[in-house]
Amino acid sequence: MSDSTWIDDFLAEERLPASFRLTLERVCLPLADFGQARREELGGTAVIGLCGAQGSGKSTAAAAAVRLLEGRGLSAVSVSLDDFYLPRAARERLARDVHPLFATRGPPGTHDTGLACTVLDQLRLPGQVALPTFDKAADEPRPRSEWREFAAPADIAFIEGWCVGAAPQPVASLLQPTNTLEAVNDPDARWRLHVNAQLTGPYRSLFGRLDGLALLQAPNFEVVLGWRREQEQKLRDRTGRGMTGAELARFVAHYERLTRWILREMPKRADLVFRLDEDRSQLL
Repeated sequence: MSDSTWIDDFLAEERLPASFRLTLERVCLPLADFGQARREELGGTAVIGLCGAQGSGKSTAAAAAVRLLEGRGLSAVSVSLDDFYLPRAARERLARDVHPLFATRGPPGTHDTGLACTVLDQLRLPGQVALPTFDKAADEPRPRSEWREFAAPADIAFIEGWCVGAAPQPVASLLQPTNTLEAVNDPDARWRLHVNAQLTGPYRSLFGRLDGLALLQAPNFEVVLGWRREQEQKLRDRTGRGMTGAELARFVAHYERLTRWILREMPKRADLVFRLDEDRSQLL
């Protein structure tokens, strides 16, 4: 890995163990190489989607890939699908008008896909681009005055998120509940049918802007709660706010159906698949 002088600083900034150097070699470097190759093929901005379950390390992998590309003299940026969550008031309207489960952020239908499309389009054109930021502790977008600014066009732009690139499920597979949350709160499948319709409509338009797709493939859904618990502890350490164990388990249940579908369906069509074990090291 050439020009590795930045790695120690990156590990310190992200509070990562020295063992992350292996992830840099096995995941972040190939991700950066793929983004650069797509940019050269296209002759312009390459937008690369990075999908992975909660806690799989998407944002860290994308940030490291950006640093690697910058070291090669390329303009690179990473944005998170999480930063396009709708404000709480908008989700409360969805909960009232469509289904109560839309009060919880996460599933398709709870993002501002129009804004996300606009930002990805702007990253291909010259000019300053304002990049939204969502405050998960407050469960609200940050004020526009706190958004990051990026000088476009980007050579490579990553968009990472737990359902980036997800395909709709066959409708017949939606009828049987996946977990207690669905069985109790969505017995008629109205919520999951609406989520699926979002993937068929506005999210398809968003994901249609991708020039490539990479997947951080968890070994199974069961590890996700543990990974997400680690994230919540970091949030609690930083802000003093966070969910209880029971709240977290219920929160993750909103993601279970689509996460299981992604793990089963996406590896067949993603351009890059990084198979992770429980400690998030890539399996050879």
